[in-house]
Amino acid sequence: MSGKNMTKVLVVPTSEFTSLGYFQGFHADADRYLNHLLTPAFADFQPRYLVEEDPSLKQIIPYVIFRCGSRVFTYTRGTTQGEGRLHRLRSIGVGGHVDEADADGRATFEAYEVALKRELDEEVEINAPGTLRLVGLINDDLTPVGRVHLGAVYIYELESESVTPRESGLAEAGFVSVAELGERPEELETWSSISLQALQALGLL
Repeated sequence: MSGKNMTKVLVVPTSEFTSLGYFQGFHADADRYLNHLLTPAFADFQPRYLVEEDPSLKQIIPYVIFRCGSRVFTYTRGTTQGEGRLHRLRSIGVGGHVDEADADGRATFEAYEVALKRELDEEVEINAPGTLRLVGLINDDLTPVGRVHLGAVYIYELESESVTPRESGLAEAGFVSVAELGERPEELETWSSISLQALQALGLL
């Protein structure tokens, strides 16, 4: 078993998420869900290998979309990316599991935000001023990957297209127009497709 799978990751009970109002797809009121779920009463750290196939728990995944004007950062997931079920698909979201070490063992919203920034620093180098904001949640129970994850979607609005991958798993990376992405929906992973449609409808992309 790999060291990555032995890592403890942030999870919340699916039943508690559902009690706040179940949805399939995208929901814009992320603050209400995360402020409730990311507390010591519900959030916990569990070994990743135990929770990857356990739909009674949702792993919280920050999913950051870099935008510069009408263009977004996109890449193809390589084989070094942790989730094998997403390899070779195109993504517009950068992020990953919140590890216990990243959050200093604290299951709070504040610790989660610290872990989010550390995760970004590991995956990409950002060399432009910008603003990061939480814009929604993704829940996708129609796929095996989605059933055990809950995506916290952010837009990172940048002043220039200055994002460089730090990991080889972010292959064929660069900025493309939102219109171009919409022309090839079959290449996108599910979360990227959901985000693209929802954020366009909201006028955020």
